[in-house]
Amino acid sequence: MLKNKGKELLFAQWWLLSFVLLSCINHAHAGVTSAFVRHEWPSVDIPLDNEAFAVPKGYNAPQQVHITQGDYDGKAIIISWVTTDKPGSNQVRYGMSDGKYDFTAEATVQNYTFYNYKSGYIHQCLIGGLEYDTKYYYEIGDVNSARKFWFQTPPKIGPDVPYKFGIIGDLGQTFNSLSTIQHYMETGAQTVLFVGDLSYADRYEYHDVGVRWDSWGRFIEQSAAYQPWMWSAGNHEIEYMPHMGEIIPFRNYLHRYPTPYPSSRSSSPLWYAVRRASAHIIVLSSYSPFVKYTPQWRWLAEELKRVDREKTPWLIVLMHVPMYNSNDAHFMEGESMRVVFESWFCHYKVDIIFAGHVHAYERSYRFSNIRYNISSGSPFPAPDKSAPIYITVGDGGNQEGLAQRFKDPQPDYSAFREASYGHSSLEIKNRTHAIYHWNRNDDGKRVPTDSFVLHNQYWGHSRRRRKLKKNHLYSVIVNLPRSQRL
Repeated sequence: MLKNKGKELLFAQWWLLSFVLLSCINHAHAGVTSAFVRHEWPSVDIPLDNEAFAVPKGYNAPQQVHITQGDYDGKAIIISWVTTDKPGSNQVRYGMSDGKYDFTAEATVQNYTFYNYKSGYIHQCLIGGLEYDTKYYYEIGDVNSARKFWFQTPPKIGPDVPYKFGIIGDLGQTFNSLSTIQHYMETGAQTVLFVGDLSYADRYEYHDVGVRWDSWGRFIEQSAAYQPWMWSAGNHEIEYMPHMGEIIPFRNYLHRYPTPYPSSRSSSPLWYAVRRASAHIIVLSSYSPFVKYTPQWRWLAEELKRVDREKTPWLIVLMHVPMYNSNDAHFMEGESMRVVFESWFCHYKVDIIFAGHVHAYERSYRFSNIRYNISSGSPFPAPDKSAPIYITVGDGGNQEGLAQRFKDPQPDYSAFREASYGHSSLEIKNRTHAIYHWNRNDDGKRVPTDSFVLHNQYWGHSRRRRKLKKNHLYSVIVNLPRSQRL
């Protein structure tokens, strides 16, 4: 009898231990839904007479100044600005010393109409042949109202070049938006990767659409005049307004925000690629055709082949609509692009994909759903070491407010999610590691809330890591003085 009770007790202990272990295994990837409740400022646009939209002093002074990378490898810049009264000077004066401009370049000038709004004179100047890792000072405008700015070119492309990117999406022009920009500028990041939905001017009508594009240009100038913002387009840039006679998509956006698409052999400014420091950045358009045989599909197929992970080990993709999203807002809207491109992203071992659209923050584990082909395979996403991490940062602060309803239970692919405003940063350390942060805007403060160490998908492979260590050791030995070699 005692023996039987002992056996039963032993069996019960074994069963309990097995249950605990199995529970741990089943919940090893359990994600976190933040319990933080934001006491948000009103999601309304800042009044036009606020100092955030201040018009610079001086007759016909340049305004809405912003820059972006102008070529494939970071040795060129595109400077854009607007003059309101007349074209004025279309010249950029620049050099390596403040106030001493040894070079000049000429900009193109254009304007356009949108319904009964007529834009100012939009200047766009491509400056090439720049030196890497150099601070340039530039001046634009007529003599009596000239304005001065500066920018820093990126370091020369290389596998171990450190660099820090900021990631912002769905910004708009509210007080929450202002908090995001100001907090971003405290991070020390060197370039913004913008994942679409810029001004939210499409929430206005008639003449006010153009007015709100102008105010947004002045709004971001505090950062965008000094460091490149890499643009991608969202649904709020489409501006299909047939009741106003405006039926050509992206008109305001394309007139104002150029991209270096020809340098990456793209046929459209809506999708393109650049290389910067140790990163290869691919920008896709969620609202342009992308199925098989379309221009974007053909271009991406070729661009992925051009990626050289020996030179630019970090492969980053930007898009507007997230492919993995567990929020009720825009749930599964990225499914069609996922079906087309996800297998490519896994095959080429993309490190990380940034998207916006959903006005909340979410980070995934490395999951994929490439095994399912309608007729066979598991229909559910599964852990996949070759898959990228997907991050949604559509939380810049626009007037539509936060998307506060997440799916319950939290899907296995979702690692962390929170409905709050903020921005992200990705600090590349070398070819193997980068540090990622998401920063919440909390009561006027920047609060680091989600972070992790990102391991490179290409160089993180054990065989390549051993090769890297071997080659590094060899280079150290051959560079030693002969007297110090063993």
